[in-house]
Amino acid sequence: MQRERLAQAQSELVCRLLAERQGSGFWLGKLSSSALATATAISALSVWSRQQHAGSPALRELVGRGVQWLLLTQNADGGWGDTPRSASNIATTLLVRSALQLCQTVFDGTCGSVSAEALQAAADKAVAYLDNVCGAGVSAHAEAIRRRYGKDRTFSVPILMNAAIAGLISWDQVPHLPFELALLPQSTFRFLRLPVVSYALPALIAMGQAVLYHRGKSRWQRLRSWAVVPALQRLRRLQPASGGFLEAVPLTAFVVLALASTGHAEHPVCRHGVRFLTASARSDGSWPIDSNLSVWLTTLSVMALGKSHLPEPQATVQWLVQQQIRRWHPYTGAEPGGWGWSHLSGSVPDADDTAGALLALAELVTSEAADSHAPTILAGLRWLVHLQNADGGWPTFCRGWGRLPFDRSAADLTAHALRAFAAWGPTVRRWRHSMVPALRVPAAELLTQLPRAIRSGFSFLRDQQREDGAWQPLWFGNEAAVDEANLTYGTARVLHAWLAWQRAEDSAARRAVQWLLLAQNQDGGWGGHIGLPSTVEETALALDALLAWLEQVPKRHGEWVVSAKIARGLEWLLDAVAANDFAPSPIGLYFARLWYYEKLYPLIFATQAVRRAFSVLFHTSEENPPKLLKDQPPWR
Repeated sequence: MQRERLAQAQSELVCRLLAERQGSGFWLGKLSSSALATATAISALSVWSRQQHAGSPALRELVGRGVQWLLLTQNADGGWGDTPRSASNIATTLLVRSALQLCQTVFDGTCGSVSAEALQAAADKAVAYLDNVCGAGVSAHAEAIRRRYGKDRTFSVPILMNAAIAGLISWDQVPHLPFELALLPQSTFRFLRLPVVSYALPALIAMGQAVLYHRGKSRWQRLRSWAVVPALQRLRRLQPASGGFLEAVPLTAFVVLALASTGHAEHPVCRHGVRFLTASARSDGSWPIDSNLSVWLTTLSVMALGKSHLPEPQATVQWLVQQQIRRWHPYTGAEPGGWGWSHLSGSVPDADDTAGALLALAELVTSEAADSHAPTILAGLRWLVHLQNADGGWPTFCRGWGRLPFDRSAADLTAHALRAFAAWGPTVRRWRHSMVPALRVPAAELLTQLPRAIRSGFSFLRDQQREDGAWQPLWFGNEAAVDEANLTYGTARVLHAWLAWQRAEDSAARRAVQWLLLAQNQDGGWGGHIGLPSTVEETALALDALLAWLEQVPKRHGEWVVSAKIARGLEWLLDAVAANDFAPSPIGLYFARLWYYEKLYPLIFATQAVRRAFSVLFHTSEENPPKLLKDQPPWR
């Protein structure tokens, strides 16, 4: 491999990534359009329009564009996937089928420029797909949805509710939700074994009331009616200024749909939700699943570029510091100190984004300037420590729920938290000896908690490592994998935790490296699992982790195998860069395992891998000797 080729690729990638930075120093990105989000928005706006008798030309046109987009993205098998590049699935297809049915009902068979015949033809193809996958008939479709999600009703109830409102299934097939439990203090939720995850309280309230309203009231159910008004008041307090719960179109649409169907179309929650939905529509008629991932993308971009390639880093530092949530959060009850995934009001503090923000600040803030940011850093580290579960791992939002997906501890989140502690540990130790009590006291308290948190975190990661050496992540997957797990992402991310603590020779780290080497494809790239097609994202992630590991291990002849594998992987990645192949893959997982892709992921991950490769392979001098083998591998 030629130094010039790697340097040229690095320069090109850095320039492209910097060109995506906004004027305030952050990255905005663009999430994929989503058939699921588009269908739920259409359903909600259609039912709200019917209840309000507000079928204005503008609203009809908005819904019509959405329907047209859905018809253009229908897969050949008659179904829809979560993204235009995703395989069909029963959840998204049933939601689209429900949306088309509501459009036919509310708008007299036509919708915008879409004819009644076109609507019916698309609906018939969707039914054929569902019959083929689930079994014939709407009862079989509903049973397949319940079976897919099991005990977790976070997503099965909304899908079935939508189908019932559209008249496709009967209401007795939609399970009840105990919405009145939302009136209890947030601190009690983790003990209640709720059938929905922690982020779904708006859904619990709105949809629980919809099921109660439409299924009829027995004597016991009439007793539950006392909780309707106070639960709606609680729902209003949970709603952010933007109107969008979690900035998520599907969740907000389900809330609007449920309330509008029960005669609450004029309720403030409903009106503000409609405002969010109309503002979130894209010009092509589609909706994304969420507004943006600005904080997450910014922290990833900072780590990919490094301080040396980021002009005016202070603007990014200032922006990140401003995004820290400095109040008790009404949605999850989280204490101050965390970061969410977006700078918008519907974002909620979580472990991954808090760790990412701390790592980005550690990259950009000089040791001289660290003291001025000490309150921000200490609050963030303290927030992370207090989120740790009893099993030693870190969950996404809330400590101690631990029962349903996205509430349990996860390997990728735990590894990210451990990296943040490694990045700031020396500075916190220095603050402990500061003459300023505002630094000394919280730093001393934190340092008493960190050793145990770190030990139990690594113990959790050891327990979670599979027999083959891989780790499964929470927030990323691969549609082509049998179990949809993205072991390449998970293993690469967790390996960095061992490296952050200088544990490259640990047996867990070596087993992870062995798995990554085994997972490399014949073409030199990596997919999400052994034998899956190579992608830019997964190849870059694997290379970055292997290069970081190789940088730490002692020089020995046995590492030549790793060096050769890295060389082949870099050739694959550089060929993709030269071919301008940055089409994103649907590897991201959202709430309820919804797929998405983000246009900046391939660019960010490729930039980080190429920059690390250049640093490891070619940045040598007397003060900085070669970091690889004494006998140089072929590309040198």
